[in-house]
Amino acid sequence: MNQPSSANRQIARATGTVMFALVISQLFGLVRNIILAAAFPAATALDPYLAANRVAETLFLLVAGGALGSAFIPAFTGLLVHDERDSAWRMASGVGNLVTLTLSLLALVAAVFAPQIVRYVLAPGFADQPELLATTVELLRIQLISAVIFGVSGLVMGILNAHQVFLVPALAPSMYSIGIIIGALVFAPTMGVRGLAWGVVLGAALHLLIQIPSLVRLRGEYFRTLGWANPAVREVIRLMLPRLLGVAVVQINFWVNIRLASRMPPGSVTALSYAFALMLMAQAVIAQSVATAAMPTFSAQYALGRLDEMRGSLAAALRGVLLLSVPASLGLILLREPLVAMLWQRGAFMARTAEMTAWALLWFAAGLVGHSVLEVLARAFYAMHDTKTPVLVGAGAMGLNILFSVTFSLWFARIGWMPLGGLALANSLATAVEATLLFVLMRRRMGGIHGAEVGRAFAQAAAATLGMGLALVWWKYAAAGLGPLAISLGGILLGTLIYAGAALALRIPEVWLVVNLARQRFGRAQNP
Repeated sequence: MNQPSSANRQIARATGTVMFALVISQLFGLVRNIILAAAFPAATALDPYLAANRVAETLFLLVAGGALGSAFIPAFTGLLVHDERDSAWRMASGVGNLVTLTLSLLALVAAVFAPQIVRYVLAPGFADQPELLATTVELLRIQLISAVIFGVSGLVMGILNAHQVFLVPALAPSMYSIGIIIGALVFAPTMGVRGLAWGVVLGAALHLLIQIPSLVRLRGEYFRTLGWANPAVREVIRLMLPRLLGVAVVQINFWVNIRLASRMPPGSVTALSYAFALMLMAQAVIAQSVATAAMPTFSAQYALGRLDEMRGSLAAALRGVLLLSVPASLGLILLREPLVAMLWQRGAFMARTAEMTAWALLWFAAGLVGHSVLEVLARAFYAMHDTKTPVLVGAGAMGLNILFSVTFSLWFARIGWMPLGGLALANSLATAVEATLLFVLMRRRMGGIHGAEVGRAFAQAAAATLGMGLALVWWKYAAAGLGPLAISLGGILLGTLIYAGAALALRIPEVWLVVNLARQRFGRAQNP
């Protein structure tokens, strides 16, 4: 094989760093959810907390997430690579001040109208349970504080990533989980579920604080300005506006799911949230690590006019996520029941809720490949200062998602299946459509993305995954008498070994790249 370009090697090294940190963060997330399930075993105990958290998360993603994920990093990186450091920090200050001010105002409005938001928009199924409704409103108001803090923290994360600093920002989610764990273990015994809401606020503060030392080391300058007259700030706002529409559509879909789930059997909101979180754990480690590491490189390549290099880097990133997401998807599907039982079912977490969670995970896991490919493609569009294309495609796909959600949930209920599975299936199908359309459009935009190589990666991943899947089916029957811990860990180990062996036998280049990088310090790297 040809030696990868220096840009691809840089992305590969950064991906390894981010992946390591995200694995740690996801492990903390698992511990957090296990503790929550043990501390609040009743089927509906966590429903108000999870529903209320959706509002704060929506505000953050609409304002800070929309600006930082699609607009800030490309614009900030573009100024840095052209040695306009002072302009870059002026822009960062203006964007940060605007984000903080906007989030504060929106949080205040949401707090005032919290009862109406919960009763008529978010969870109307709670309306016939006054205590549940009142609790959700109170938790919503508390957690809104976290949205403002996350706005600042998200900006800091974007600044660090633009400077190729990845480890600390990727560890920040661990701090968020630690805050919630403290809320469950320290605050909740005396405050009940309200302690979790204050744990969210604490976690958001820790998420920001862990990044401050790295930010200080950059020696950037803060400017007291909103940046209205700054062309760079206006460019970020211009790029941000279409992205806001896209984020809004996605969040509407989540709100629709909570609205529908609130009318389903008790515990449906919690089960849906846990199943989606477990799928997102795999997506974060696989796709977010690659996309986070690649986006500053994509942005720099585009800013410098090196489109050929960007084409190669994008193809390499897509191959990487396919080689990891295809086996992970089937692994989650086959091991879903022992995984859910291992993580959450400890007598306290009701068996029925565990069954509902595993059922939803089956359909969410089927969409892991689409979610992973979408993550990388969207970042590539953003790096090219194009937020309109992914937004338009995403709006159409999420509109389809809402239609699917209503249709499939009703269909599942009619044939005797748990209806929350229909919500998960809708998400997976709509995401697959979105990822496919973005791939086609990006290939046209760039005059190709080494499609043969990407297709070969998918075929190789599918072949290796087939062997892994057969081994896992055998393992589930052979280990039927063992507990969920042994079945899950044994299945993960067996699946990893079978897939890795098959990947080496198929001489997949990315596998040998990892082997070479690991062997560089011990001897001369070998090519397959």
